[in-house]
Parts: sequence; structure tokens; C-alpha cells
Amino acid sequence: MRLAKFVLVVEYEGTRYHGFQWQAGVPTIQDEVEKAIEHFCRRGSRVMAASRTDAGVHARGQVASFWAETRLSPEDMVRALNHYLPGDIAVRKAYEVGKGFDVRGDAVSREYCYYIFHRRERSPFQRRFALQVSGKLNIEAMNQACQMLCGEHDFISFATSLEGITSTQRQVYQAQVAENNEMVTFRMEADSFLPHQVRNTVGMLLRVGWGKIDVSRFGYVMKEKALGSAGPMAPARGLCLTRVNYAKSFEVNDENLYS
Repeated sequence: MRLAKFVLVVEYEGTRYHGFQWQAGVPTIQDEVEKAIEHFCRRGSRVMAASRTDAGVHARGQVASFWAETRLSPEDMVRALNHYLPGDIAVRKAYEVGKGFDVRGDAVSREYCYYIFHRRERSPFQRRFALQVSGKLNIEAMNQACQMLCGEHDFISFATSLEGITSTQRQVYQAQVAENNEMVTFRMEADSFLPHQVRNTVGMLLRVGWGKIDVSRFGYVMKEKALGSAGPMAPARGLCLTRVNYAKSFEVNDENLYS
């Protein structure tokens, strides 16, 4: 056996979980992955995630790392993990990495999508993965507000908690709303995110889209820098971590994983 550091690309439906991070007495993604690892590895560390998704939030491109003593190749590890994991969690890829790799600190950006199902009649197929709304949305006004988000700003107005947070400055690389038939998608990429930042942003963008506030009010709330003044917070079910980006030399950027 060898002691090595591994990285996993994981996807999951977060509906029945209390977020990624382990918590006593409730189901979490971290707990399920660690239990699966214990079936075939001598685990030397806890599983660490690049982004700690909240309760009910989904992921298509979560990245996690751990140390383990094992004889398995990364390819065999994927098969073994998926054998033991529940059906709403799957490992897409595994890599062996150098001991200095930091799954959180080495990430250059995270990308999230929030899905808004725009139809009067409900859909059983979208109820776990999108927020259903009715009423016309002004996509152009929503995108005008999105332009204000791009760049480096203090996003304290879009946070709901500052526990463990040393700075509320974040760099947003892209923020955009797109409409495709009945689905409206808000996409946001940043170096990292404050607690509930995306969901509070979506809540306020919807108010812009419905004409309840104008774009200037959106900008005022940003500049106000008052904790929790944005919102109301959109439900978790529409949010999905789509990918985590690293330096180009790192294989986890393989486009096939995100197609």
C-alpha cells in the first residue's frame, strides 16, 4: 500500500443533505464520501471540499481531496466509490496529486448556476432543481444589474453571516442571466463566495426582473454595504456548483468533465 493524496470530481443532488460539510446527526455529502472511502482505503485525513455547498444545494463539479493508504489506481477508486455511494452522489473522476496541492487555496475561481423555471404550471421534473416563478421577467434589466457585480467589490450586503470571514471583498469574473424557452439561468463566477451570496443575489435580481425595484436600487444596496440588505434569499434547490477552476496545468480542468 502507498500513502497518497487524491482529488475527486464529485456531483450530487443535494436535496436530502445538510450541505457538504460534516455535521453530527444529519446526512452530509462529506460523511457519505468518507464512509465510502473507508470500505477500501485506510483513510489518513478528512475529505476537504473546494466549496462548502449549503443544505439543499447541488453540484456537478465539486472538487474534494483526501489522503489515503491504498493499492487502488485512481480509475479503480472511481468504480469503488460509486459502488458504495448512494444513488444521489457520484464520483466522475479521481486524480493522484502532489502533497502540496490545496483543494481550496489553489482554486482560482468557482462557478455557480441558479436555475429559474419560468412557467405558470408546475413541473414534476424541475421541482428539485429550479425555482419556479410566474410573471414576466425583464432579462435586460437583470443583466444591467449583473454588470454592477463584475469586478472586485465589497459584497457584505449579499452575505447573511460573517462567521469565520476575514474579508468581504470578492472578485467576480462573470455574472449573467440567460433565457432559453422556459428556463432562466443566472451564472456567476468569482474567486470565492460569501455565505449565501449567490442566493441573495438571485433574490434581488428577481425583484429587478419583476420591476419591484430598479437597477439603481440594486446598485445602492451594493454600495450601502449593510450585512444582509440584499435578498430575499432564493431557495437552495435552484443552485448548483458547476465547476471549480485551477491552474491550467491541473487535469481537473478537463472540459469533458463539464460537458
